[in-house]
Amino acid sequence: MTELESLPVEQLIEMIREKTGAGVNLSFPGKVLARQIGRRVRPRNQRTVKSHSAGDERGRSRNLVIEGDNLRALASLYRERGQIDMILTDPPYNTGGDFRYNDRWDKDPNDPQMGEFVGSDDPAKHTKWMKFMYPRLQMMRAMLKPSGVLAICIDSRELFHLGQMLDELFGEDNRLAIINWQKSYSPRSDNRHVSTATEYVLVYAKNEKVGKTGLEPRTASMDARYQNRDGDLRLWKPGDFSGPKALTHQGMVYGVQSPFTGEVHYPPAGKCWRSPQREAERWLEEWGVSYALKSIDDAQVRARIIGVDTPDVRPVKALMLATPLSEAKESATKRLKDGPWPKIFFGVKGTGRPQQKNYLEDVKQGRVPMTYWADEDLDDPEILGDVSWDHEESGHSQTGVDELTAVVGEGHGFETVKPMKLMTKLIQIWCPSTGTILDPFAGSGTTGHAVLRLNHDQGADRRFILIEQGRPDNGDSYAKTLTVDRLRRAVDGGWSKKKHTPLGGGFTFKTLEKKVDAKTLLLMERDEMIDTVISSHSSTGSRRNAVLVPLGDDGEPYTYLVAKNASNEGIYLVWSGAGSNTDLTEEAYEEITEEADAASLADVYHVYSRRNLIVTDDVIWYQIPDRILSDFGLDVRTESFTEEG
Repeated sequence: MTELESLPVEQLIEMIREKTGAGVNLSFPGKVLARQIGRRVRPRNQRTVKSHSAGDERGRSRNLVIEGDNLRALASLYRERGQIDMILTDPPYNTGGDFRYNDRWDKDPNDPQMGEFVGSDDPAKHTKWMKFMYPRLQMMRAMLKPSGVLAICIDSRELFHLGQMLDELFGEDNRLAIINWQKSYSPRSDNRHVSTATEYVLVYAKNEKVGKTGLEPRTASMDARYQNRDGDLRLWKPGDFSGPKALTHQGMVYGVQSPFTGEVHYPPAGKCWRSPQREAERWLEEWGVSYALKSIDDAQVRARIIGVDTPDVRPVKALMLATPLSEAKESATKRLKDGPWPKIFFGVKGTGRPQQKNYLEDVKQGRVPMTYWADEDLDDPEILGDVSWDHEESGHSQTGVDELTAVVGEGHGFETVKPMKLMTKLIQIWCPSTGTILDPFAGSGTTGHAVLRLNHDQGADRRFILIEQGRPDNGDSYAKTLTVDRLRRAVDGGWSKKKHTPLGGGFTFKTLEKKVDAKTLLLMERDEMIDTVISSHSSTGSRRNAVLVPLGDDGEPYTYLVAKNASNEGIYLVWSGAGSNTDLTEEAYEEITEEADAASLADVYHVYSRRNLIVTDDVIWYQIPDRILSDFGLDVRTESFTEEG
């Protein structure tokens, strides 16, 4: 029993599932170790590189580009854990040479060696890919809000393995969609059997019951169906006046007499009219005629429609003409000719069944997404169209490459880039307009570019966190070059081929450095400690709205003030380096209050220091290193990584 008590909750749940046969259970060599890696990886301090950051102050404080291994970066983003609205990412597809695996990570995920590239001829390539992905997927799930959604791109090589891992980690019930999008529109001659023209996006909710799928923006072609052929001032299209559930709405199964023909109309079998009699009567009388509720011998007709025996049908009167038919026809025909028609009409010639006018202003301003995504206009990534997506609707791979080239110029070396249209469409459906998006495999930065574009064009306020390592062994740190270059050009409009409208916003570039532990923290220089405080700070314990605006970089230098929070309260650091000026004293407190006044900040002071030597109600004190360790999710006593929740 002692051994079981020492196991993590997650592992105990897995053992129960395996014993009971509940849920999906994927087995592969090294899975047990892969499940433990996420708990053993150490967070790192994040050093700000100002020369690679861009944009305005607010953009820099909200958006991040982090250079480094994504597993370590995710561990370092503990403040964001449970706060992410959407993870949108494009991991390596295991095509050969697109990801590395280091066997030493099985025992020590903090091993600094990057490992070897896994080749397409490696007999263990699938196992290595799953061992590489599994802890990252665990971390991604932990980063999501309860209402959060993961959308992850993949092709046929690892589609089934990825789906099995996600079914196990998220639960099959939380699978929202398997979207296949058309990545190319012409057959490839290098394929021996079937030319592959589609790739996939697997979409999972952390909790399907609270996750939300948004409506896609309506297209011009959809709105074009609404007209005003009768001279109505509002655009409308014909709609069915009948709806479902006749059995539960027997009072809305009634006869309606036409003012044109005198025929008495009923809803189709199993259906009822959409409006109660009094409302329908008001609309019908707009034809210039009078109606009255009358009992007619129609119980048998209504019983067949409702699906009950005649004795069981409720007595409901019919809407019958009170105006003689000849007069009613004359009046209705004149209204049909002159317009505008009432909400209930009988076809364009007056000889049809009752229909209703559905006004454009009353319909949902969007549409339900489908799973095949295909192209409407490759040049317009904001107007988006259907669970298979054709290339017109989602863009195709070459579109993504062309878009990147247009921004940064030739020679970037990327042969496959996700199109902006695909990414903007996914974001619009599954991330709220004020949400946070995380991309752990950022590549050229398409996700960040898409967020900037949507924020600019739609007045949204989403923020992004991108993680990219590049290939530093080859001197190819394209997080610092390509990713940053693309985003900077998107922010300021300085595209390679011609100027474009600046999208605004901004981002801060950070790079992962030292492992976070008590000893490392106590030996940090002041600039290192500032970065560490800003990246870890949580003033509420819930980590909500913890984004800080750094201060003192470009303007007035401060001795203690390093940042401010959303409540205009200052964050102060009493730290000149190991061994000197690390305690909050009366003298330091007085200077802190003066700096707060100079920066027009509130008189609540969040102070980090080694010790606190004063007592005052307006100071919220954070002890170094304990509070920083805690805000990185580390147990202060053992410095081990804490469990989610």
